[in-house]
Parts: sequence; structure tokens; C-alpha cells
Amino acid sequence: MKKQLLAVVLGLSSLGFAGTAAANITVPHLETIGSGEVTAQPDMAEFSVAVEEMRASAKEAKQAVDKAVTAFVERLQAKGVERSDIQSANISLQPQYHYPKDKKPELTGYRASRHITVTVRDLELLNTYLDNALGDGINRINTIQLKVSNEAEYIEQARQAAIKDAMEKAESLAKGFGEKIDGVWRITYQAASPRPMMMRMAMDAAPETSATYQDSQITIRDRVEVVFKLEE
Repeated sequence: MKKQLLAVVLGLSSLGFAGTAAANITVPHLETIGSGEVTAQPDMAEFSVAVEEMRASAKEAKQAVDKAVTAFVERLQAKGVERSDIQSANISLQPQYHYPKDKKPELTGYRASRHITVTVRDLELLNTYLDNALGDGINRINTIQLKVSNEAEYIEQARQAAIKDAMEKAESLAKGFGEKIDGVWRITYQAASPRPMMMRMAMDAAPETSATYQDSQITIRDRVEVVFKLEE
């Protein structure tokens, strides 16, 4: 008489996967979810800044913003930043109104804004670039993302760790139930999407406060869902 179907589910997050897999598999099996993670020290960054100006006319607001952006881009390039690593968005112009009670809205001026995103390939220069931004009329630092240049290598390490974890769990479970693994029946995998470390810094932050970027660590995680056959 054939051995009864055996399904082992690991973790509450695997319930959806287990239910779907078990419904389609007609051989003795067990299911595991492997997870892996690695840590990396960031060696590059991407930061986003913006300039906003309020002027009486749309033309004056645009000119003020464009002047600040041009000065910032030129200074970055003078410091060795490639133009391809500087992305400047189109200008945004919005009329500003005052709304007096029981009267028609009054136009008070125009607000113009532009955003610039810069890729920094030498983390030691991040603070220098940010200081330059403040000196060039940029009046808002939106985000700072810490990254690693060889991200693919860390993703592969995390993936292999997840595979190893899935196999070790399967072997341990099979042994505990007096069973033996007889190969892999199904692998379900969705590519990991590493999330860079997001940081924020106030416009008046002291340099020593932001100097801790290089002391930070990024954690890269991956997972894999595997259905293993059991010997019959």
C-alpha cells in the first residue's frame, strides 16, 4: 500500500503557497520556504534635492529656479560627477492665491520648483555634494539612498543562502518523520527587489551627523519556495 501524502508547511506566510502546491501534487512530498540574507557596507549613494522659489511672475520664478539648478549642476560636474549621474526634472509652475473672505481670490505670485537626483559613486564625497547643494540655492533635501555598487553579487549570496536554508529544513523534517528526500518536485521563486537604505537629513544638519553614512549597513534578503518529493 502506498505511503500516504505528507505535506509540511513552514510559517504562516507559506499557507497560500502550500495550499496551491498541495492541490496539484499527487506524490508524497513536503514543502519548505528558505530564506537568506547578507549584509553589505554601502559604497555609493543616490540623493534627491529640490529648489523652490516664489516670485511675482511665472517668468521670474522660473529664472530663479533655473539659475540655482544650473549652478548646482555645473559645480557637481566641476567636482567630477558625470552628467549622466545627474537627473534634473522638468520645472513645475503653480499660481499662488490669497482667498479673502467674501471676495474673489487674489493672485499673489507663482511658485516654481525643480528636483535633481544625483548618483554618488564615491560615498566619501556625499557630504561635499550636499554642502554644495546648500551653497547653490537648493533649499530642500528630499531623500538619501545608500547603495552598493556590486549589488548583484550580494543578491546571489542571499539567494544561495535561501536555497541552502530550504534544503536543510527539508532534510531535517524528512529525517524527523522517518522519511527520505527523493529530489525536487517544484521550485517557486520571485526575484528579490533589494531596497536601498533610505535616510533623511535636515537642511541644517551638522556635517558630523551625516558622516555616519559609511558606518551603515544594508541588508539584502531573498527567499525560495520548494516542494520536495519523498521516497514512496
